[in-house]
Amino acid sequence: MSTRAKATLAASLAFSSFIIWAVHYQQSREREDMFQGVIRDDAQEFRESSRKREVYEQVQNVVSSDQSNKI
Repeated sequence: MSTRAKATLAASLAFSSFIIWAVHYQQSREREDMFQGVIRDDAQEFRESSRKREVYEQVQNVVSSDQSNKI
């Protein structure tokens, strides 16, 4: 095998390895970003449900379960 062929083979292997690494790195970053989105959505949903609960408690007469047994 000639020196030029060895250099071409080495360059193509290095380039292919870099491309494979870059794709895996990009996928792991996207996966982490998507997971952070899920966490933000859960936090937003919790804040919204808490806000709704506060509004309902202000509008409606809320009785705890201990007091409802006595009624």
